[in-house]
Amino acid sequence: MRTVVVGASSGLGRCIAVGLARRGDHVAVLARRRDMLVEAAEEAGSGTLAVVCDVTDADSCRNALGEAADGLGGIDALVYTPAIGPLKSLMDTDAETWRRVFDTNVIGAALVTKSAMAHLEEAHGVAAFLSSVSASMTPPWPGLGAYAVSKAALDKLIEAWRAEHPHVGFTRVVVGDCAGGEGNSMTQFASEWDWNVAAEFHPIWAARNYLAGSLLDVETLVHIVHQVVHTGADANIPSVAVVPRPPG
Repeated sequence: MRTVVVGASSGLGRCIAVGLARRGDHVAVLARRRDMLVEAAEEAGSGTLAVVCDVTDADSCRNALGEAADGLGGIDALVYTPAIGPLKSLMDTDAETWRRVFDTNVIGAALVTKSAMAHLEEAHGVAAFLSSVSASMTPPWPGLGAYAVSKAALDKLIEAWRAEHPHVGFTRVVVGDCAGGEGNSMTQFASEWDWNVAAEFHPIWAARNYLAGSLLDVETLVHIVHQVVHTGADANIPSVAVVPRPPG
C-alpha cells in the first residue's frame, strides 16, 4: 500500500505512520515540523518519505500531496490524524480559538482530502480520519466543547465526501483514551493545557463516567488502522471505534 499519514511528526499520527511502515506499507509522513518529521521517517525505516505540510494552507496541502504521490508512485490510502483540543469553557472560547480548532480539525481535513482525491479515485483507495468518542459516543466534555463540535463536523465531512465520491472508502476511526507511544510518539493533545483549569474539569468528567479509567494500547489502534486501509476496493468500513476496556 502507498499510504500518506498526515500529522505524523508526533503523537498518534507518528505511531500510525511508523506502525504501517513496519508492516510493509510504503509511507509518506506529512506534518509542519521538518526536524521531527525527518526523525519520524527515519524511525519508520528506509524508503519512508518526509514531506512538510501545513494543513491550514491550501497551497501547502496541494504541493505536499503532489510530492507524496510523485514519491510513492500514487496514493492508495490517506490517514488524517491532526487535531487540537484547547481546554476552555465555551464562555472563554474566543473567535480566534474557534478558527484555530476548525482550521486544523475540519478545514485541514477537507484541504488534504481534496488534494489527494484524484489519486485515491484512481486507486479506488481509502481515506481514514481519527475522530473522538466525545463527538459520537459520549456527550461533549465540559471544557472541550470546541473540540467536540469540530469532531462532530469532521464526522459529517466524512459522510459528505463519501456521498460525492462513492468509489473511495471513507472511514471514521473513533478513538478513546490513548497515550500513544514514548518520547515524540506520546500524544501531544494536552500539551498546552492549563493544569489548574484541568483540575476544575477533571472531577466533572469523572463524575459523569466519561473517563475510561485505562488507556488504549496504541499498537491496537495501529492494527485497526492497518486493517482499515487494507480493506481493498470491494469493501467499505464507514466507521470503527477503538476504545480501552474498563480496568479490572
